[in-house]
Amino acid sequence: MENSPVLTETSVPSFSGLMEIRSVSVGVVAIKSVSTGLYLAMSKKGTLFGSVKYNPNCKFKERIEENGYNTYASLRWKHGGRQMFVSLNGRGKPRRGHKARRRHPSTHFLPMLPS
Repeated sequence: MENSPVLTETSVPSFSGLMEIRSVSVGVVAIKSVSTGLYLAMSKKGTLFGSVKYNPNCKFKERIEENGYNTYASLRWKHGGRQMFVSLNGRGKPRRGHKARRRHPSTHFLPMLPS
């Protein structure tokens, strides 16, 4: 797996985590990996996965929080009436959407232009 996008503790940072965010409609975005070409999608259970084709699971509500960071919630799926958010744990692994809340720092992302 020489082209693996996974970073280890000893690896050098790369552009494998670079994501392209496109507006689909007002407040709704699609997130696509630049390196793999896969769309970020969320399953009914809140699991994040990569989808080859754009579909309704790939739509996320984008919200700019008071602290300047962005949060992304699945447009299609909810868990017990609550939104399910894109979230990463401390090691950069995806968390299930129903485990995260909007105010939790693991759901906060800072979009930046590639340099």
